[in-house]
Amino acid sequence: MKRFLIVGLVFLICRGQAQSLRWSGDGNSYYEIENNDIVKYELPGQTRSVFVSAKDLIPAGQTQPISVRDFHLSDDGSQLLIYTNSRRVWRLDTEGDYWVFHSKTKKLKPIGKGHPASSLRFAKFSPDGSQVAYVSEYDLYVEDIATGKQTAITSNHSRKLISGTFDWVYEEEFSCRDGFQWSPDGKQIAFWQIDAAKIKDYYMINTTDSAYSHIIPVEYPTIGQSPSPAKIGVANVAGNKITWLNIPGDPQQHYLPRMEWLSPSEILIQQLNRKQNESKIFSCQALTGEAKQIYVETDKAWIDVYGFSENSYALDFRHPFVWLNNKKEFLWLSDKDGWVHLYRIAKDGSKETLITRGNYDVIELQGVDEKNNTVYFLASPANATQKYLYKTSLNGKGKLERVSPASQTGTHSYSISPNGQYAFHEFSNYYTRPAEEWITLPAHKAIGTQPGVEEAAKAADPSKSNIEFFKIKTEEGIEMDGWVAKPTDFDPQKKYPVLFFVYTEPASQTVTDRFGAGKNFMFNGNLAKEGYLYISIDGRGTPGPKGREWRKSIYRKIGQLNIRDQALAAKEILKWPYVDADRVAVWGWSGGGSTTLNLLFQYPEIYKTGIAIAAVANQLTYDNIYQERYMGLPQENLEDIVNGSPVTYAKNLKGNLLYIHGTGDDNVHYNNAEMLLNELIKYNKQFQFMAYPNRTHGISEGEGTQKHLSTLYSEYLRKYCPPGAKK
Repeated sequence: MKRFLIVGLVFLICRGQAQSLRWSGDGNSYYEIENNDIVKYELPGQTRSVFVSAKDLIPAGQTQPISVRDFHLSDDGSQLLIYTNSRRVWRLDTEGDYWVFHSKTKKLKPIGKGHPASSLRFAKFSPDGSQVAYVSEYDLYVEDIATGKQTAITSNHSRKLISGTFDWVYEEEFSCRDGFQWSPDGKQIAFWQIDAAKIKDYYMINTTDSAYSHIIPVEYPTIGQSPSPAKIGVANVAGNKITWLNIPGDPQQHYLPRMEWLSPSEILIQQLNRKQNESKIFSCQALTGEAKQIYVETDKAWIDVYGFSENSYALDFRHPFVWLNNKKEFLWLSDKDGWVHLYRIAKDGSKETLITRGNYDVIELQGVDEKNNTVYFLASPANATQKYLYKTSLNGKGKLERVSPASQTGTHSYSISPNGQYAFHEFSNYYTRPAEEWITLPAHKAIGTQPGVEEAAKAADPSKSNIEFFKIKTEEGIEMDGWVAKPTDFDPQKKYPVLFFVYTEPASQTVTDRFGAGKNFMFNGNLAKEGYLYISIDGRGTPGPKGREWRKSIYRKIGQLNIRDQALAAKEILKWPYVDADRVAVWGWSGGGSTTLNLLFQYPEIYKTGIAIAAVANQLTYDNIYQERYMGLPQENLEDIVNGSPVTYAKNLKGNLLYIHGTGDDNVHYNNAEMLLNELIKYNKQFQFMAYPNRTHGISEGEGTQKHLSTLYSEYLRKYCPPGAKK
């Protein structure tokens, strides 16, 4: 129920070009997909050449080229692995077809013959480029490119025994999708295997596609259920022998979220205990399976799992360890001193060096320039709503230096070249539309003559925006960030209705200084022109860069502490002379839907109308990794989970409630809706309910759905929280 819609919307706004960008190995050029051509650009001159033409991608006997969804280069750059005909698996398009294209011979060859169409996942070249490994239907395969010979590394063929990829909950909560890696010498493959045999299925029911309903099962461990046992095997590709790593601990009480090869004989593994408050790193021997603990970290609440990828725009975490000093050390993120900081750790755990120092959080690692003893990362020490590029020395002796220009106040993102000399830079703030440019580092100097970020920042006029950022302090002394979008022709002598947008759980901020802040994508119209105040506030527990105590104070208190922060902040806002306390509405999606319900039920004297979409009404129905991480185990502290669930307070409903849920929601299951409905019915609470048949968590499938949902939302808001100023 996390990182949904709002974060996704920002990603699309702010990270358009970088989604298709692929760096060359030396970092002096990059590749992009343009009109189905794969184009190469040389830096710094941006010299353009067509690396692979679309006409070269026409299979024999066909007239149209394959459509390039994505691509990867072999290590020597001579071959491309082209991903096409993709289809969605849960959240992302991770299943499809693959073709190998040789840039010199122009030969185009399909991979995975004999497997069902669009069934291959995460295909990747061996280091020497002679083979391709991939997952199809829960099993892992290796294929010789020259002969087409396929070798099955596993042969389970069961959705309950999954090799080379993951079950629903690992994917959702740890961003684990790509579940195998070639060894550096190409002789072995390390892969995850998930045993979901003991995990109960949640049954989604399709009632619209035929005269008879049919069941769609999803293996889904709810809070209180033991984890899906995971293990990691090392397959000898030539001999087809598998060695299972002997990692200490009961697999039903631990998770294995991160793995990476250190050498052809050694693999590093991260293990979390079930409560996710203890993290260990093991050095494992590939040939014997022997595991030795080299690092351990504990926390009174939980430990966040940070992943490093080959670039900051990757949607999976293929490379959780960033290596230094010829792989004698690696970078690691931790908030164990109260702030998220970078550490460099010896590969045997014998030495640890703090790299970043001070009362600020490292938001995201961006790049390493080891040659110049420099590490780049995003941070924002002075303003938790913004992001800037900073750098410091890799040896831990440097000072914190801001790289993003002081004149560009807002939110920055970067894709830095492997050699640390260039970056693709994107910027926006609440009044500046997204702008992009290519820059050199460390000078942060724009490449080329086209208008870039600085020109866009100078041209933008904050006085033309109706958005204002503010800080508000509650009667308990908690200070929070917020934004307010004011009505057109705002008159402080009049009274306006207010609509709060909420999320407030540990997975997402809503108050960020970027373009799109204050926009309501659900409203069929213009909130400002119709005379609404639109407000969002980030309370404790939201993942802003405000330190460990801010983020983890919510431990075992979701549905209580965050709700109280929101309500007490709203109480202060109601003191503003232009706020109409009789017209106060709140809305949210997923975790924000849960917050909406809790606010409406627990503080009916403040919130008069609520629109909750895809909400977790009962925390006992949600998945174990997310809910146990933040709320503990129901076997030990059931009262916290009950007291944080909206269904517990449904009997208090006094205002107007519109509740919306998709019956095909694989994330927040539809039983949440019916449990809540039953409780409201029990106490004769009148409400409006809309179920969208077979729609998933995003409620986007089906003809007319988005228009219908927007119309429903907008008309309900206008009816029960009427727009316009009053004297």
